[in-house]
Amino acid sequence: MNMKKIVAMLLAAAMIFALAACGGGAAKPAAKADTIKVGMVTDVGGVNDQSFNQGAWEGLQALAKEDASFEVKYLESKTDADYASNLQTFVDEGYDLIISVGYMLAGATLEAATNNPNQKFAIIDDASIDLPNVACLMFAQEQCSYLVGIAAGTMTKSGVVGYVQGMVSDNMNTFGIGYVSGVLAANPNATVLQYNANSFADAAAGSAAATNMITQGADIIYQAAGGTGIGVINTCQTNGIYAIGVDSDQSSIAPDTVITSAMKRVDKGVQNICQDVKAGNFTAGVNFYDLSKGGVDIAPTQTLLTDEAKAAVEQAKADILAGKIVVPSTLAECPEFILAN
Repeated sequence: MNMKKIVAMLLAAAMIFALAACGGGAAKPAAKADTIKVGMVTDVGGVNDQSFNQGAWEGLQALAKEDASFEVKYLESKTDADYASNLQTFVDEGYDLIISVGYMLAGATLEAATNNPNQKFAIIDDASIDLPNVACLMFAQEQCSYLVGIAAGTMTKSGVVGYVQGMVSDNMNTFGIGYVSGVLAANPNATVLQYNANSFADAAAGSAAATNMITQGADIIYQAAGGTGIGVINTCQTNGIYAIGVDSDQSSIAPDTVITSAMKRVDKGVQNICQDVKAGNFTAGVNFYDLSKGGVDIAPTQTLLTDEAKAAVEQAKADILAGKIVVPSTLAECPEFILAN
């Protein structure tokens, strides 16, 4: 009996030790608690728009690859009715940061942020939300548009160039204002044909606009129109004229057609705000990215640009950085921009 009691006591002690070990903090993976979950909601252009939705997502993917503490996911919006539900999904799932891609999500983001004051949000291309839990990522897109305008004004042979815009808004208009200003700075006698497609997801409308401009003599067309702009590029390719991309380096879409792109580094913007959240330095309000901060630029792919155009662009960049050129950003500063009139 004594031996049986000893064995029983030893077994009981072993079970207590095992239970204590299972319940101890050392047995739990620390990495899980340190994970920063970032959710991104696209606008209707979709995550594969080869423009700023895709650029933002690629930025998040690169960050997660570089830093395993970040867990990233996107939800795609097929229509504007999806914005609120997609944002709410990430709220319900306890994400640390929710990123809205584009000013079209401003209303849904404002409502979600107001209803969830402890949830951190960031929105690209909108500065209208003034809440302590919303960071507004804004870019000096007039600067990069001015640079590609310089290129277009320098390279056009017909003296006629085109511009297709996705929608008219104060934010979107800065693309056109910068471009028109750049074209006319390089070539005061040039004509800039302009069209508002009223959609970021209608490639057919972009194609139709480009076709109309080509019949009027345009030999270079710049598009700031998301998925609509892909139609512009494809039509330029079909007709053997040059196109200019936007947001990301779009030369891969049509290598013999896209001479350059106005790059808006949304990838860098989303990476920065994610890192701020991780470091506990989340800053609400406007987070502004311009040429001096590497937030905008002309695309690195420049094989189709003439030496004259390259030199003109580099001089313009230097003058902007030195303060010799202040690129127009309002209608009053560029009356030649007519889409909002």
